[in-house]
Amino acid sequence: MDARTPVEFFGSNVVGVDAFTRVRTALMASHPDVTVRVSRSQVAFRRRRGFAFLWSPGQYLHGPAAPVVHLEMASADDIDDEVTTWLKLAADEAGH
Repeated sequence: MDARTPVEFFGSNVVGVDAFTRVRTALMASHPDVTVRVSRSQVAFRRRRGFAFLWSPGQYLHGPAAPVVHLEMASADDIDDEVTTWLKLAADEAGH
């Protein structure tokens, strides 16, 4: 596992940094025990187990790709109320 922070992981990928911040903010409000792990390939949100993962497809895929993926996102604005609800449900399940 890399010791990088999520911001270092995404580097100049502003969409990735913004997406991470929005997901973390949404989850910490409802699940303060969520932890974040950064590996070489992704940023993982965990409770007892991982339930949400962000990665940058451009690191691995050739050709056009979304700047960041949990769902394919072109903007952090794609993390709307529906996505936030899914993340909170996933966090609930990961804590069991």
